[in-house]
Amino acid sequence: MPGQQCYIIFSDLDGTLLSHDGYSWEDAIPALEALRKRDIPLILCSSKTKSEIVLYRQRLGNGHPFISENGGGIFIPIGYRGFRLCYDVIQDGYWVISLGMDYPGLVKALGEIRERTGLKIRGFCDMRDEEVAMLTGLGLEEAGLARKRQYDEPFLVEGEADGLREAVEAMGLECTKGGRFFHLMGNVDKGAATRRLAEIYRENSPGVDVITVGVGDSLNDLPMLEAVDTAILVKRPDGEYDQRVVVEGLIRTEAIGPKGWNDALLGLVT
Repeated sequence: MPGQQCYIIFSDLDGTLLSHDGYSWEDAIPALEALRKRDIPLILCSSKTKSEIVLYRQRLGNGHPFISENGGGIFIPIGYRGFRLCYDVIQDGYWVISLGMDYPGLVKALGEIRERTGLKIRGFCDMRDEEVAMLTGLGLEEAGLARKRQYDEPFLVEGEADGLREAVEAMGLECTKGGRFFHLMGNVDKGAATRRLAEIYRENSPGVDVITVGVGDSLNDLPMLEAVDTAILVKRPDGEYDQRVVVEGLIRTEAIGPKGWNDALLGLVT
């Protein structure tokens, strides 16, 4: 009805909804329940793959759309809320909007960047599941899901990353950093995907004032936080905030990780 308002929450996972060590969301349960009770969509927007996010959606009881691999893909459950939209393909029960560069192209580009810069670069494509598990703290099964890339290649650089960004830009690609890993991707980011999905909600919600909220903790969340009406930055495990994240009107949580996530969203929606 005219004048009605609704929130949509776009949230990062690692270090935000999930704890930095252990990937637990226990401290965020009160806010998760409040969102569920009020039927407020929680859109997971992460550097994680589709396979990883699907697993967390199942664990969280989340049936809403999600954004994978730093904005590379938007996945909307087929028939979701009667939405009408244009999409690229249907995949495993989802309408898929592909914004990012295909993964084989990214792997090839990473090899060229390695040659151009002389940097010691190791991507997920160079690693086995066991190494990814050791580096990320994931279980072996989840490490395997993390290597099922479609739009984004995480990689490590040994030593200083001199010349990396220049080489990436020269190839017309994007590079961001979230936690330990750099991420190579096409000309896309979390912000572009957030805007696109928010617009789909607005197009399918006539007469409703759709208010977007973004929650993140690091530089790769900045485009998402710039794209929403209300931006929330979560305190990191060292008790600091990522100083590179600067957004007008930014809300900073008092608590760390999922506890900060919980407190900020409870305060907002209740």
